Amino acid sequence: MTTTIVLIVIAVVVLGLIGWVIGIYNKLVELRNRFKNAFSQIDVQLKRRYDLIPNLVETAKGYMKHESETLEAVIAARNQAAGAAKAAAANPADAQAMQGLLGAEGALTGAMGRLFAVMEAYPDLKANQNMMQVSEELTSTENKIAFARQAYNDSATTYNTYRESFPQIVFAGMFGYTEATLFQVEEPAEREAVKVSFT
Repeated sequence: MTTTIVLIVIAVVVLGLIGWVIGIYNKLVELRNRFKNAFSQIDVQLKRRYDLIPNLVETAKGYMKHESETLEAVIAARNQAAGAAKAAAANPADAQAMQGLLGAEGALTGAMGRLFAVMEAYPDLKANQNMMQVSEELTSTENKIAFARQAYNDSATTYNTYRESFPQIVFAGMFGYTEATLFQVEEPAEREAVKVSFT
């Protein structure tokens, strides 16, 4: 009789532990899916920006005939960033892909900054209606990227905090749940949004 009670108690404890581990696993899945979804919102806005940049460059070409190197650098940086974004979107939990995206985004921000600095010397370009419209859309998109990046970083931080807490950290490694990379700009100059102003 007492052996039966002991076996029942052991079975209940084992089932409780299994249920507890399943709960930890399910919470890790939920939080990882949240930060992946948050990244998909960044991806939508990045694609929109990547689509706007060729329009901006094409409009500028007519006015900036002697600045082809600057224009080509913007397109090359845009293409590199678009490729890095595609790799990161495939798996936002891949730290290497996220680092590649962050580097490519930094290069694109630098190239865009140089383009806008050069464009200041072309008053006719600044007054062009098409340029003003593309610039306005680009500014709006930059703001949306900033909001999406904040939402992603919040989700990734929540996931990382849960994952790194005890006892979850013990199981996270066993289940293959690695740290989420935050979407942060490394260079202080890159922290400033691209200024688009033609007034």
